[in-house]
Amino acid sequence: MRRAVPRAAEEKMKASERRQLVRVNHRTPLRFRTLGVTADKTEHFTEALNISRGGFFFASSAPLQVGMPIEATLRMPAEVTGNSAQEMRCTARVVHVRNEPYGDGRIGFGAEIEKFQTVAAAERWMS
Repeated sequence: MRRAVPRAAEEKMKASERRQLVRVNHRTPLRFRTLGVTADKTEHFTEALNISRGGFFFASSAPLQVGMPIEATLRMPAEVTGNSAQEMRCTARVVHVRNEPYGDGRIGFGAEIEKFQTVAAAERWMS
């Protein structure tokens, strides 16, 4: 059973839900920055390589580590939302690092979504 992304302004994901969500191999633009007192506030632009309601996998040259919180904006595809594609802003946490570099030197990161909200039309950057 596929669940649609709720229209509520914000939702916290339950840990038990995350493991049951379908991951879709879908490339979509991704913008993110690290959060925290000592975090670099630089915005990084890349793409998510696969995505579910509970998380996403992406490649970046940013110096991320497991446990780091990030704020990301990405388009959730229709296969994930169950409706139309929606641009979402989320708070996520890096949960794994794949250290084998891609051809361009980037490495892979898995991020678990902690909360998300739909981005208002006036604030969208991918449209």
